[in-house]
Parts: sequence; C-alpha cells; structure tokens
Amino acid sequence: MAAPAGLSSTEPRRAGALGGFFGRIRKLWRRISRAIGDALPKGLYARSLIIIIAPMVLLQSVIAYTFMERHWQLVTRRLSAAVTADIAALMDIYESYPQDRNAETLSRIAGERLNLDIDILKGAKLPSPGPRPFFSILDEVLSEEIRRQIRRPFWIDTVGRSNLIEISVAIPEGVMRVTARRNQAYASNSHIFLLWMTGSSLVLLGVAILFLRNQIKPILRLSAVAEGFGKGREIEFKPRGAREVRQAGHAFIEMKRRIERAMEQRTAMLNGVSHDLRTIITRFKLSLALVEQTPEVEDLQRDVDEMSRMLEGYLAFARGDSAETAAETDMRILLEDLRSDVERLGAHVEAVEIEGSPLVTVRPDAMRRCLFNLAANAARYADTVAISGKREHRAFLVAIDDDGPGIPVESREEVFKPFVRLDDARQDAGGSGLGLAIARDIARAHGGDVTLHDSPLGGLRATVRIPA
Repeated sequence: MAAPAGLSSTEPRRAGALGGFFGRIRKLWRRISRAIGDALPKGLYARSLIIIIAPMVLLQSVIAYTFMERHWQLVTRRLSAAVTADIAALMDIYESYPQDRNAETLSRIAGERLNLDIDILKGAKLPSPGPRPFFSILDEVLSEEIRRQIRRPFWIDTVGRSNLIEISVAIPEGVMRVTARRNQAYASNSHIFLLWMTGSSLVLLGVAILFLRNQIKPILRLSAVAEGFGKGREIEFKPRGAREVRQAGHAFIEMKRRIERAMEQRTAMLNGVSHDLRTIITRFKLSLALVEQTPEVEDLQRDVDEMSRMLEGYLAFARGDSAETAAETDMRILLEDLRSDVERLGAHVEAVEIEGSPLVTVRPDAMRRCLFNLAANAARYADTVAISGKREHRAFLVAIDDDGPGIPVESREEVFKPFVRLDDARQDAGGSGLGLAIARDIARAHGGDVTLHDSPLGGLRATVRIPA
C-alpha cells in the first residue's frame, strides 16, 4: 500500500527507531535508579542526613574548586610575576652598570626596597635539576614566569626551606642567586579560607544533625508504639515533634481508642451471648439428668456436651485473649508445662530443648493456648512429639515436631481457615475446626505467625515465630 501523501515511507521506521531508543533509555534509567535505591540506606534518619550532607558537600566542592581555580592560582601567578619582574630588573641593573661589579649597591637596594637577598657566584654553575614536587602551584607558575620574562637557564628550589624560595639564574660571570620569602611569590594564606569554610560547614552540619535527630525521635517513638500495640503491649505515648508528626500521633491514639472500644464491645457482647447459651445448655443438662437414663438420653447428653465444647471453642476464637496484659515470660517454664499437658493426652514427648535466652514478652495465657492447640493437634495424630525453642535475631521460635502422617504441602494454608476440614489430613484436637485458626490468630496478635513444614521426625513441624 502506498504511503499517504506528504508522508515519506521512511518516517514510520524512523519513529519506530526513536521509540526503541527512548525505550532503552527508560530501561537504563530504571535500572540505574533501582541500583541507587538499593545502595542508599533504608532508614529515615540516614536518608535525611544524606539530603543535608550531599548538597553541602557539593556546594563546598564547587566553591573550593572555583577558589582554587580562580583566586588562588590568579593571586599566585601575579605574585610570581612580580617577583620575577624584580629579579629581571636587578639583572638588567647588574649588567648595565659595570662600576658596581661587586654588587654591593645592588644587594643593598634589593634588600631594602624589594626584600630580596642577592649573591653573585662568579665562576659557579647551576645545580643539576632535581625532581619536581608532585603538586606545587608555585613551582609551575614561577618556572613559567621566569621562562617568559628572563629567558635564561635557571634553577629553583620551592620545597627545600619551607618559608623561603631560592632562584638561581645563569649570567655571563656565573650565577645570580636570589632568595625570597615564600609569601612574596605564593598566596600562602589561602588555606585559611578553606579552613574557615570547612570549620563552618562542620559546625552547621553538627547543628543540623542535632535538630534532625530531635525531629526523627518522635517518628521513631510513634513507630515503636504502633509496633508494640500490634504485639499487644501497652506503651505510654504522648505525641511530640513537628505539627505533622503530632497530628499523626493523635490520629494513632484515636485509632487505638476506637480499636480498643470495638474490642471491648465485642467482648461484652460475646460474654452476654455465652452466658445466655450456657444457661440454656445447663437447662438441657438438668432436664436430661432428671429423665430416665436410656440409650437415647445418653446420646442426647453426649450431644449437649459436644455442643458445650464447640460453643467454648467458637467464643474463644471470636473473643481472643486481647484483654490479657503482655508480660516477660520464661518460655522454658511454659514449654515444660506444655510438655506435661501433652503427655497427659497419651503421646510420648521428648525433652524440651532451648537455645538462647528464653525470656520473651508475650501474653502468657494466650501463648499457652496457642502452643497447646498445636501440640494437642500433633498428639492426636502422632505417637511422638518433640518441643524445642530457639532464640534468633529479634525473634523466638518454638517448633513442635511429630511423627504423624503430616499434611500435604498444598493444603497447609487451608487448615488455618476457620471450620475447614480436610478429609485425608489432620485437624485440631478440639473437633470444632478452630484450633489451628485460634493458634495463628494468637501468634499474629503478638506480631508473629504460625507456619507448617516437614518435620525431621517424618511428620509435621509447626513453627511459631514470636518477636522478641
């Protein structure tokens, strides 16, 4: 098909090529941005310091470079040119007035008027050239000026004596040696400007860091309080800092109050419901106790008992253990008590193993219920159960292993859902389908979690991770 009028057939190809080029540029930019983001620190305090330090360092570098390039070199060049012009004038006077061959008058004029010391070394030769200093603006500039103004063989020493420079120039009779103070040819006080600039920058940086730390502290405090509230810990908190930080703090306090109020209302409602239901179940039990005991009545009694257990399980799951206060708990004692409880269920429990410090801040009764649900579920389907605890970085892990049939990998998340039953898999010991759901709910209320893995004993391993 022919291209439209006014449009060359090569233009679409050019547009496609440009699009591909810009696409590669965007991909490269994203890759560079990702690499820079990975290299930068992740903390707010460190990033804020970079925001303050980076522009200051850049600004000081530009100022220092401009000063060195413009002012320092320019002043040094002009001073060196003036000293070289004085030396050239002295050489012209020496060669133009032969009546002062001993150079006594010339030396007096040079010392009194020009602050230069002159020696005429008759028959002498220039010293052999020495190695040039690695970095010396004076050596480079002074050599250039001597070559430009005097145009004779010369030898200079700018590093031999720190406060003096020596210049030797070849003359027909020998060598004219001129000694001058360094500050006559070199801007030696320029470093004072750099020291003042660096010192003032350090002072300003210290003040900025001090104020920045005071601004970051309220944010870190708010983060710690929010994390503690998520773990069920009560931490006293008063909003401080900048206006926006205080607004965030007040919003968190209001949110915390609403959550606590909702939980209190739910707990009160569930307590009322449980009281009413327990009253009805108690009436059933009393009525059945007064009726003649027949096989049908015994079946009804078992159904009522099962209903009572299921009711307690449902209420425990819905109510949770949020009203309990978190406290520092010795997990060794808690796991030893758990071992005794599981042994009463008929399973063989190996000795409890603990690695690291066993002290963890948890809600003791809630954590005991969480671990018992997992251990009872293991004892129900296995002959041997092993309980161990391990302290890791900022976390405490409790592992409950068994030698039972286990749970398929694809079904391990399903068993944590309320009321879910798997035909060929294990379920919780309570029979209500809520034991594992309650265990994970309690662990997550502490800021942790419960996960299932293959056990070294051949069955299932339930791991409870608790922030420490």
